[in-house]
Amino acid sequence: MFLVDRKGSSETERTWFVGHDAHTAPSSASTTVAEGFARWSPPLRKEFDDNAHNGCVGRTLLKETDTLRVWRTDLRPGERIPVHRHVLDYFWIALTGGKARQHSSDGSSREITYDRGHTRYFRCAEGRHHLHDLKNIGDEMLSFLVVEEKG
Repeated sequence: MFLVDRKGSSETERTWFVGHDAHTAPSSASTTVAEGFARWSPPLRKEFDDNAHNGCVGRTLLKETDTLRVWRTDLRPGERIPVHRHVLDYFWIALTGGKARQHSSDGSSREITYDRGHTRYFRCAEGRHHLHDLKNIGDEMLSFLVVEEKG
């Protein structure tokens, strides 16, 4: 296992690769396909307003303890998880490979290709959050585990 650490002004993003070396590590490729809320429908923009505090970051809450929450999300082709808000440090693990489209509260839209086993870690700085949705635009089931660190 190895770690890649990317630091921004207010957040740290870490990418963990499990069971691979640096030469064969799975990746996720992200392409920005729109910015400035371009091609966002009025219902999608309304959903961002309505769900600004939706803390349900997965489809199924598998486990919750004093220190973490574990969520599972399985998306069939064409399915999406609604807009939700991350306020805790978290990481996700791609249980399957696939392709998704994500809209984020900064007005960007991205298409992301996932490889099975890829894991990414996100740190939410005090008072910061990550608000987004996710739609499976591939041909196969897309599955993730999300683990939130509660403290």
